[in-house]
Amino acid sequence: MAKKKKKAAKKTAGGKIKIQPLGDRVVVEREDAEDVTAGGIVLPDSAQDKPARGLVRSVGDGRLLDDGTRSVLQVKVGNRVLFSSYAGEQFKLGEQELLLMREEDILAVIE
Repeated sequence: MAKKKKKAAKKTAGGKIKIQPLGDRVVVEREDAEDVTAGGIVLPDSAQDKPARGLVRSVGDGRLLDDGTRSVLQVKVGNRVLFSSYAGEQFKLGEQELLLMREEDILAVIE
């Protein structure tokens, strides 16, 4: 009788899933919206604008060029960035809401 092999489930440390974007894509965690205006008025969630700032959580390995090499991305993990309002695709990973966007959608690095 042949023995059946059990498939080992892939798990990461702490049960967290790691995302590796492809090409010139970047995963960004959007900063929290302001709850209170400068004048002290508390804003409900429906009145808050989604901020166009965030923290880079993961980057791809660069766009594939015609000669077969990869371009080097200008942003790194940990950079605070400014991006256009409608940039990227929003998705949820566990309790976190993240954005997956192309590097060209990032307007600036905040230092």
